[in-house]
Amino acid sequence: MADAIAPDGGRNHFNAQASRRKSSAAIIALEKANLEPVDVVEDIALLDEADRRLAELGYVQVYKREFSWLSCFSFAMSISGLFASVATTYVYPLEAGGAASAVWCWLISGFGGMCIALSVSELVSAYPTSGGLYFTCKYLAPEAWVPEISWLCGWLNLLGQIAGAASTEYGCAQLLLAAVSMGSGFTYIPTNNQTVGVMAAVTIFHGALNSMSTAMLEKMTRTYVIFHVGVLVSCCITLLVMTQDKHPSSYVWTNVLPDAGWNPAGFSFLFGFLSASWTMTDYDATAHIAEEIKNPELKAPWAISTALGFTYIGGWLFTIVLTYCSGDIPTTLASPVAQPAAQIFYDNIGPAGGVFFTVAAFIILNFTGITAIQAGARTVWAYSRDEMLPLSRVWYKINKKTTTPLYAVWLFTMCCALINLVGLGSYTAIAAIFNLTAIALDWSYCIPILCKMMFGKFQPGPWHLGKYSFWINLWAVTWTLFVSIIFVLPTILPVTPQNMNYVCVILGAVAIFAVGYWYASGRYYYTGPRVKAQLIEGAVVDGKFTRMVESDEKSMTKSITDS
Repeated sequence: MADAIAPDGGRNHFNAQASRRKSSAAIIALEKANLEPVDVVEDIALLDEADRRLAELGYVQVYKREFSWLSCFSFAMSISGLFASVATTYVYPLEAGGAASAVWCWLISGFGGMCIALSVSELVSAYPTSGGLYFTCKYLAPEAWVPEISWLCGWLNLLGQIAGAASTEYGCAQLLLAAVSMGSGFTYIPTNNQTVGVMAAVTIFHGALNSMSTAMLEKMTRTYVIFHVGVLVSCCITLLVMTQDKHPSSYVWTNVLPDAGWNPAGFSFLFGFLSASWTMTDYDATAHIAEEIKNPELKAPWAISTALGFTYIGGWLFTIVLTYCSGDIPTTLASPVAQPAAQIFYDNIGPAGGVFFTVAAFIILNFTGITAIQAGARTVWAYSRDEMLPLSRVWYKINKKTTTPLYAVWLFTMCCALINLVGLGSYTAIAAIFNLTAIALDWSYCIPILCKMMFGKFQPGPWHLGKYSFWINLWAVTWTLFVSIIFVLPTILPVTPQNMNYVCVILGAVAIFAVGYWYASGRYYYTGPRVKAQLIEGAVVDGKFTRMVESDEKSMTKSITDS
């Protein structure tokens, strides 16, 4: 093999057989997935555009790129679970401020969510890896601060994803038991313990599905969006046609019925933001499967922005329909199944229709749970690749049969089941998990967004916001700061052990663990996202390489030699 001029002027010698991949990048990575220092040499002639970009960012391709345009969009739609997510969280704005809180809070909160989604899309286009927004800190923050900022961003994102998947699984259990209760004519009323038990079973089922190959997961996800949109449209039409006594517009848009005990009463209105904030979050879930997407620098941001745009508009319209058909709100809130949306289906469409649409919501939320665990497992794997987590060598291993990180899948699955044990305390306590999702995830996005705005190191990808970028980023951060204050407050007064908002307790516990782990161990070895590959560009001409490009873009060098 020819000599290649290194950035320091010295000569690196590469064996001809070693520099060219004897098999696919996936096979090499599987053989080396043990977190030992890896210097994988990638020949650009053997890489497609997506794998080349990944090598430039410092990583070797491991997964098969199975996700197409449709499956990417369907994945992004499934992570929001629009129809089921609105149905599950509709109770919060109704309790907070009644009809007006439901419709106005979705409109306002959804706009803030769209600004976050667009900001995330821009970063994902520039840095499409399974690490998601955590990885971008390497290129957006000052080099000396990268370890600390990446550590903080990574732990917030992981906590938010666990809380998001856990609350989704709990919502699945609630919807399934609500359908069973309606089918029994409300002679059966589920208890908290039963809900937690069903949640655990559903979570394990989703973990088992995520133990399959990427190709199988892509097939399951591909046409989900068609079913989802069909259920959403048919439910809205059915409710509008069959509801006999709809509320007048003056009631829907102006009536405030605070039932949370806050004084002034209008303050409780703000807790209605949770429905939209929980539904429109986990924006970067699609980014965490970027290494399984063809042309991720375009498809991933396109899927995030269009899916969240549809969720914003569709979710608001669905909320309006539910509110027009909500009947007497105090009575609806007193539903024995604690699911106002399911009660609305039952009251207006009848037992059969109520059960049908509640089961449809359950099916849709199952897809949300499946994709949430898939994205979360890829996050665990990506963090372990950078040695950020305890026992990283275990979680980073790839199963040779499925080419998926099975240990990471089941670690994430078990964390989701365990955090939901707070539901054994009370139904109100589980709201902390929903609040935690919005706070932790949105701040894990805002940290790199702030770095982008403050340090001027951002290099846009093919999908970007142009001259509007700064102002969209600014509102995304401002909105997140505002709602974070709202979501840590107790939703009901006076505060009791049963209705306490435990989000601050969970955040505090994870913060103590993350900070303690950093000072005890992480600071001695963790340096931020790591380089696992080198990209060699050029051809051998007269026994010489014409160019060498190192994967770490901070020291990207092109050295031309004629000697």
